[in-house]
Amino acid sequence: MTAPEDLKSCVGRTVTLKGSVYNIRKMSGFCFVLLRTGRHIFQCVCEERELADQLLEEACIKISARVMEEPRAKSGAELHITGIEVLSRPTAQMPIVMNRKKVEASLENRLDYRPLTLRNQRERAVFKLQEGLLRGIRRFLESEHFTEVHTPKIVREGAEGGANIFKLDYFGREAYLAQSPQFYKQMMVGVFERVYEVGPVFRAEKHDTARHLNEYTGVDFEMGYIEGFEELMDMETGMLRSAFAMLREEYGEELQLLEVALPEVGEIPRIKFSKAKSLVAEKVFAERTGLTEANASAAGKKPGRPAGADQAGGAPAFTRDSHDFEPEEERILSRIIMEKTGSEFVFVTHYPAAKRPFYVMEDPENPGETLSFDLIFRGLEITTGGQRIHDHKMQVEKMERLGMDVEDFESYLMIHKCGMPPHGGLGLGLERLTARLLGFENVRQASLFPRDINRLTP
Repeated sequence: MTAPEDLKSCVGRTVTLKGSVYNIRKMSGFCFVLLRTGRHIFQCVCEERELADQLLEEACIKISARVMEEPRAKSGAELHITGIEVLSRPTAQMPIVMNRKKVEASLENRLDYRPLTLRNQRERAVFKLQEGLLRGIRRFLESEHFTEVHTPKIVREGAEGGANIFKLDYFGREAYLAQSPQFYKQMMVGVFERVYEVGPVFRAEKHDTARHLNEYTGVDFEMGYIEGFEELMDMETGMLRSAFAMLREEYGEELQLLEVALPEVGEIPRIKFSKAKSLVAEKVFAERTGLTEANASAAGKKPGRPAGADQAGGAPAFTRDSHDFEPEEERILSRIIMEKTGSEFVFVTHYPAAKRPFYVMEDPENPGETLSFDLIFRGLEITTGGQRIHDHKMQVEKMERLGMDVEDFESYLMIHKCGMPPHGGLGLGLERLTARLLGFENVRQASLFPRDINRLTP
């Protein structure tokens, strides 16, 4: 028997189950026992006082039970316990109540007691859905002939550069925790043409926000012989369709429990970064002044300088960065795209070269822009990707232009020297995707054991 709904087919039979006592509800002359197994909760009835006296919440037990028809039960049947073997008993009381529909505690408390609160039916359902997302992603990538690889997480240099990298002592030499599998993904394109990896990513950023983690799970792929970076966006669109299809097919119980509204993934709109910036500025201007762009021009006013601009006379506080989006801009852009197209996703393309790593290819028609993109889902960036430089001379010239020491990247540049196809790829944050899908405001809720600037345990 794998699920409570299977009970109906077992009516009249005696079955054996192992699990933990999730809850006990004592009634007059009998008690209800909720038995928690790896994925499901089974409702049992214990009518013998001697058997009931052996039960304790969170005790691990093995039961034998008669399956009886019960129209009032959700599954149409229930388990009547005929025998109990206690496999282990808890020696301490639960520090937090976790066997209700929801864990009524702050996020900090839920994370402090994470090994226990994950036993709650709703809390653990989050990570069954996360499992389903990955199963759907893997199914799609394998169908598209990608090879799964596993790259080093201790590296000599950072793929992204900058200060957001964890240093460590590697037998007397300086080493780092990998910011991404970027260099190795590219190396493997020269071997397998199409590769993907699911693994940890480390960022030494001193953020303490609801959207950042210092260790998260990256879903990365890289593919060769592309004719344009648009192929990468097409591939990710198919990947997301497969991920959500897997949830529909096999995770109905968790979707219902968490009241998840799965998005429809049609043709995802694509918009250039510069155009997106303008749309956001116009939207903010209109909302704060009540003027449209046409009315503003007639009045001699400009979008991007609405009431609420900073004291220095610049743009609103959330739109100071001309090379990237601030969180509020992502939310506004998502709202605009939803109103215009009905899509909960949007690809933002052609980010400024000043904001992208040295290996990203610049647009031949406009070197100030790159052949790159972000995917924003329900107001949050979940993916960054783009086409890579595959020509050795072009890559070295760009590194020198940026003041980088080319010799430090000798092992990486080996692939360029010896021939690489046009290629590109992306990295998706699994926790961010999960959090947005489930409507969580804090990405920590979608991380089993989150690591941030304050948390190293449990």
